[in-house]
Amino acid sequence: MVEIELDGKKVEVAEGSMVMHAAEKAGTYIPHFCYHKKLSIAANCRMCLVDVEKAPKPMPACATPVTNGMIVRTHSDKAVKAQKSVMEFLLINHPLDCPICDQGGECQLQDLAVGYGGSASRYEEEKRVVMHKDVGPLISMEEMSRCIHCTRCVRFGQEIAGDMELGMINRGEHSEITTITGDTVDSELSGNMIDLCPVGALTSKPFRYSARTWELSRRKSVAAHDSSGANLVVQVKNNQVMRVLPFENAEINECWIADRERFSYEALNTPERLTAPMIKQGGQWKTVDWQAALEYVAGGLKQIKSEHGAQSIAALASPHSTVEELFLAGALVRALGSENIDYRLRNAEFPAAEGVRWLGTRIAALSTLQRVLVVGSNLRKDHPLFALRVRAATRTGAQVSVIHDADDNWAMPVKAKAVVAAGQWAQALAGVAAAIAAEKGVAAPVPAQADATAQVIAKSLLSGERKAVLLGNAAAHHAKASSLLALAQWIGEQTGATVGYLTEAANTVGAQLAGAVPRTGGLNAGQMLAGGAQGPKAVLLLNTEPEFDSAAGKAAVAALASASMVVTLSPFKANLDCSDVLLPIAPFTETSGTFVNAEGRVQSFHPVVKPLGETRPGWKVLRVLGNLLGLPGFDFESTQEVLAAARGPQDVGQAFVQGPRLDNRTTAAIDLAPAAGHPAVSTLYQLDSIVRRAPSLQRTADARQAQAAQGVTA
Repeated sequence: MVEIELDGKKVEVAEGSMVMHAAEKAGTYIPHFCYHKKLSIAANCRMCLVDVEKAPKPMPACATPVTNGMIVRTHSDKAVKAQKSVMEFLLINHPLDCPICDQGGECQLQDLAVGYGGSASRYEEEKRVVMHKDVGPLISMEEMSRCIHCTRCVRFGQEIAGDMELGMINRGEHSEITTITGDTVDSELSGNMIDLCPVGALTSKPFRYSARTWELSRRKSVAAHDSSGANLVVQVKNNQVMRVLPFENAEINECWIADRERFSYEALNTPERLTAPMIKQGGQWKTVDWQAALEYVAGGLKQIKSEHGAQSIAALASPHSTVEELFLAGALVRALGSENIDYRLRNAEFPAAEGVRWLGTRIAALSTLQRVLVVGSNLRKDHPLFALRVRAATRTGAQVSVIHDADDNWAMPVKAKAVVAAGQWAQALAGVAAAIAAEKGVAAPVPAQADATAQVIAKSLLSGERKAVLLGNAAAHHAKASSLLALAQWIGEQTGATVGYLTEAANTVGAQLAGAVPRTGGLNAGQMLAGGAQGPKAVLLLNTEPEFDSAAGKAAVAALASASMVVTLSPFKANLDCSDVLLPIAPFTETSGTFVNAEGRVQSFHPVVKPLGETRPGWKVLRVLGNLLGLPGFDFESTQEVLAAARGPQDVGQAFVQGPRLDNRTTAAIDLAPAAGHPAVSTLYQLDSIVRRAPSLQRTADARQAQAAQGVTA
């Protein structure tokens, strides 16, 4: 440790730290623009000049290493004069358009100009003009004349997102930030550049000119799409969500969020919202009141149970639903005498539950891994915030290996990549196990051949200390999912690696915790969506659109259409072709509830706006439906009571699901027979009903590529 004196106070910091780090530790603010704690030091803006004793001139705090006994003054005449001089230079070419600048009210330059700017400018020449750029539907670069060349956006792309999409060209007053070749900014994390920009050069295109920052109320929430459980600040005006920003949490999302969390709020304000219950009569949809709709559903369930038996009733639920909604959906079906409930719509294999499948380690630990093997995932697109942490680990020497069916650009160094057909993943993983067995002189779990790539992966996993084998969405949905897990488990035992699932949805772990899977005698999602005489006669669809959310695809619509009654509980006008009743339930912004993220962290949240129209929280709809059916155990008064029932007494009050319940071990036998078909996986902006309806996200390059692959025209 090194001790310095900062404004008369003694501060101890690690050797190699900068003066800025010492100031942060001491709680002393030094004005700055280009410095950011998560980015490399550039020392571009010079706003952080401070007075260092015995130094001939002011020194930049962000780029001046501390030395033992150093004396630093941040508010001396020398420091303040230097800071004011820098501010004068910065304002020479800056346009005086604060009244119409979208950054007004939350602009770092505007704030510091109050304290360090002059009352008048000595600059009389013509100001420079930088032409605007069109970089896609998410980021606006309309006023690049405001740019002060801090290069935060450039460094973010290069260091955090892994793809340097922006750069600086030319020199002096001709310098400008651009994509150089005129391309769009297509990173799945691009919106973070808007937060980083200290002026109004980069702004949010969907939010632009819709509100001033002082008009917005700020409310905390949790991401409804990302399995990381990213913490959010939802900004509201006139009972409408206007903007979503990250809430810093070092253990989960640090200070970043993915674009699908940032911009998906647009779907909440579209005409596709369902605002009142509807019943299909004579092939026509008619709006009814809640009493009529719920009595119709309750009466239909009673009639179908009496005519076809309790096993003819089923529920299919989205893992993006809250723990409370999933628990009550299961309780409703089971109280009626059925075990037909499932959240695993995209799965091809439905093994009996052996434990709550989870990440296998803490999210923050991904940043410190030394060896990683990812199976069945394009990590960058499937889990942007997990990829961000693994990318950070590679910058300190971590080795990443991949088994997948596509040679995707991961925007990070990859040690070895086995690109094989999805049906051959079990054989590829068995090859890695065989190579490990040969290296250690032990028996392999199954006979297999290890090719050169398998041997590289094996040697990588046998070296280093902190390791993980991560099974992606496609591996979880695979027809040989149990075999993949069994092989990963053996590899983990032999190499000392943790084994876990990246988990697809915001509440995949919570869905398991809530018991949203069939027990003995129940139909799984695949059987329910197969249709036919054995299919259910009454189906509740909770927050899901089986045509887009299931492995059955379009065939699911035909299967559901053959049921006697299909009830859709959704915030949107969904499943119109196969439903008989539409019940408007609140999205995550309009209800209280709980999500459990990939690491088993339990995060409850409150509504940030009032429900739209006649929309009601899903848990309340299910509770009232249970009451109308005369079922016991539906007397909950709050989501806290429902959560307590879902978690059990041993878990209540704990920040994480307790260890014994989180279990990735399996007793399944390994089957290396080639798997037929391809795992059902969602693309980045087709994950759930909210993301699919967000206009700006659907105009991105990722969305257009997915639409082209599906033969859809935007």
